[in-house]
Amino acid sequence: MLIEIEYSNRHIHISRGLLEKLFGPEYQLSIEKKLSQGEDFSAKETLTIMGPKEKIENVRIIGPEREKTQIEILKSDAFRLGIEVPIKISGDLENTPGIKIIGPLGEADLDNGVIIAKRHLHIAPDEAKKLKLKNNQKLKLKIKGERALIFDEIIVRIKKGYTTKIHLDIEEANAGNISQNDKGKLLID
Repeated sequence: MLIEIEYSNRHIHISRGLLEKLFGPEYQLSIEKKLSQGEDFSAKETLTIMGPKEKIENVRIIGPEREKTQIEILKSDAFRLGIEVPIKISGDLENTPGIKIIGPLGEADLDNGVIIAKRHLHIAPDEAKKLKLKNNQKLKLKIKGERALIFDEIIVRIKKGYTTKIHLDIEEANAGNISQNDKGKLLID
């Protein structure tokens, strides 16, 4: 089965409390672009993240707001910032490092929340049932071409409203010479 691939760069999922601290009371994110999954959107707003070594500016916020702030960075960003960051599935913030976040009206030192996102498959329940997939199941994705490879450890994420797509980070996509919305073959054991 061929599955469309999307990749992302570093970004921030922000909580209401942190949004107000960095942008002001009752601040509302501005939608720049609707994304493929549920109500997700790329916001016009960006923030700066600062580690012990360096800072990275213009880190895009992805809305809507979340209960907890989560910062998804790349492996190369971790080196640049000077922090050790685990590869985790989105939402699993246990044993993750914190970071300083700087906004237009303030800054905050987070105790945790920085991850490198584990590659995953978004899929709606009805589609998952047809393919006999279970939440958190591990799959493989085969990429053809001059930089052919097989991605292992693709985690299945089932949720109503999801569009069937594989999510990688931009470094993984570059390794396979993958363009946005290319397709790969899903390998189900």
